[in-house]
Amino acid sequence: MATSPNPSTLTPKKKEESFLDKIGGTLSRKKKAKEVTELQEEGKNAIESPTSPTLPDIGPEGYSMEEHEERSMIEPQSRDDPKVRELIVILLDWINDVLADDRILVKDIEEDLFDGQILQKLIEKLADIRIEMMEVRQSEQGQKQKLRTVLHTVNSILNLPLGWTQQKWSVDSIHSKNLIAILHLLVALARHFRAPIRMPENVSVFMVVVQKREGMLMPRRIAEEITTTNEDIGAQFERDAFDTLFDHAPDKLNVVKKTLVTFVNKQLMRVNLEVNDLESQFHDGVYLVLLMGLLEEYFVPLYDYHLTPTAFDHKVQNVSLAFELMQDSGLPKPKARPEDVVNMDLKSTLRVLYNIFTKYKAQTL
Repeated sequence: MATSPNPSTLTPKKKEESFLDKIGGTLSRKKKAKEVTELQEEGKNAIESPTSPTLPDIGPEGYSMEEHEERSMIEPQSRDDPKVRELIVILLDWINDVLADDRILVKDIEEDLFDGQILQKLIEKLADIRIEMMEVRQSEQGQKQKLRTVLHTVNSILNLPLGWTQQKWSVDSIHSKNLIAILHLLVALARHFRAPIRMPENVSVFMVVVQKREGMLMPRRIAEEITTTNEDIGAQFERDAFDTLFDHAPDKLNVVKKTLVTFVNKQLMRVNLEVNDLESQFHDGVYLVLLMGLLEEYFVPLYDYHLTPTAFDHKVQNVSLAFELMQDSGLPKPKARPEDVVNMDLKSTLRVLYNIFTKYKAQTL
C-alpha cells in the first residue's frame, strides 16, 4: 500500500546561519543604510548648490558670518603652484638679506610676519627710519595695535591710493596670516625700494570667496594677480659690457673701477672731497650732484638737494636730481633707476659713472 509522502521530507530544510553569517548580514544592512544617508546628503547639497565651486573648509567661525559678509581664502592648489613657491622663496631670501645685520632669520612668510614685529624691522631698515611706538603686550589686541602702526607707516611711504591698499592688505588680513595679502604687501615693498631681485612674472593665485546670502554660504572662484612684468623693478637690463666684466673678467673690472675712482677724485678734490668706494659713497646722490656741478662748472644750490640724507626717499631724490643734470648736459637718460643706485647696486653705479666718464674724460686729461 502506497503511503503518502511525509511533508517533512518535501520541505527543504532551512540552512542554519552561522555566527559569521549573522554578523555579515548586520554589517551589510548597516552599510546600505549608511550609503542611503550619504546619497541623500549628496543629493541635498546638489540641489542647494548645483553649479557653485566646492565650498572650502572655512572652520567653525565661518558659519557665524553676518549676512552679506565675505571671506576669502587661497585654494590649496595655488599654494603648490611652482611660480607661487618660487616667489615666496625669493621674497624670503630678500627679507633675510635685508635683516642679516640684525641676525633675524625669517623661515615662514605667514607665521613670521603676521604680528608686525619683523615687518617693523624690515621697513625701518629699508627706509632708514625708526618707527616710534609703545611696547605692547603680545596679546592679539597688542599685536594688531603694533601692526596698525607699521602698516600706516608703510602706506605713507608707498604713497598708494587708500582704496588700493585697503583692497590688497589690512591689519586683519595680515594678522590672520592671509598669504595673498602678505604677498601683495611684500611685492609692493620690493618694487618701491627696487629690491635687487628678479621676481617671477605674471604670478596669479586662485581664491575662493565665500559670501553669506539668505543664511547660506555661496562660494565663487576668482583669480588674484600678484605680479605682472618686471619692467619696473630692480636692475634688469639687456646684457652689456659690465655684465661680461662681472661674469668673466673680474681683473679687468678692477681696472675700470680704479679708472673711474681716479676720474671722479680729480674733480671732487677741487672741493676737498675724495672717494674710495664707488658702490657706497655714491648711493645717497650727494657726490653725483656735486660731480655734475663741477664738470659743468656751476653751483647746485644746497636747497635743491639733501646734503646729509638718511631717509631712502631723500637719497632717491638726490640721485634723481643728478640724473636730470646729466640729461641737461646732453647725456642720454641712464638705464639705471635712482633706486638701483641707492640700493648700492654696483653695476648700476658703474654704468652711470662710466657714461659720465666717456663724455668728460677728454677735458680732464
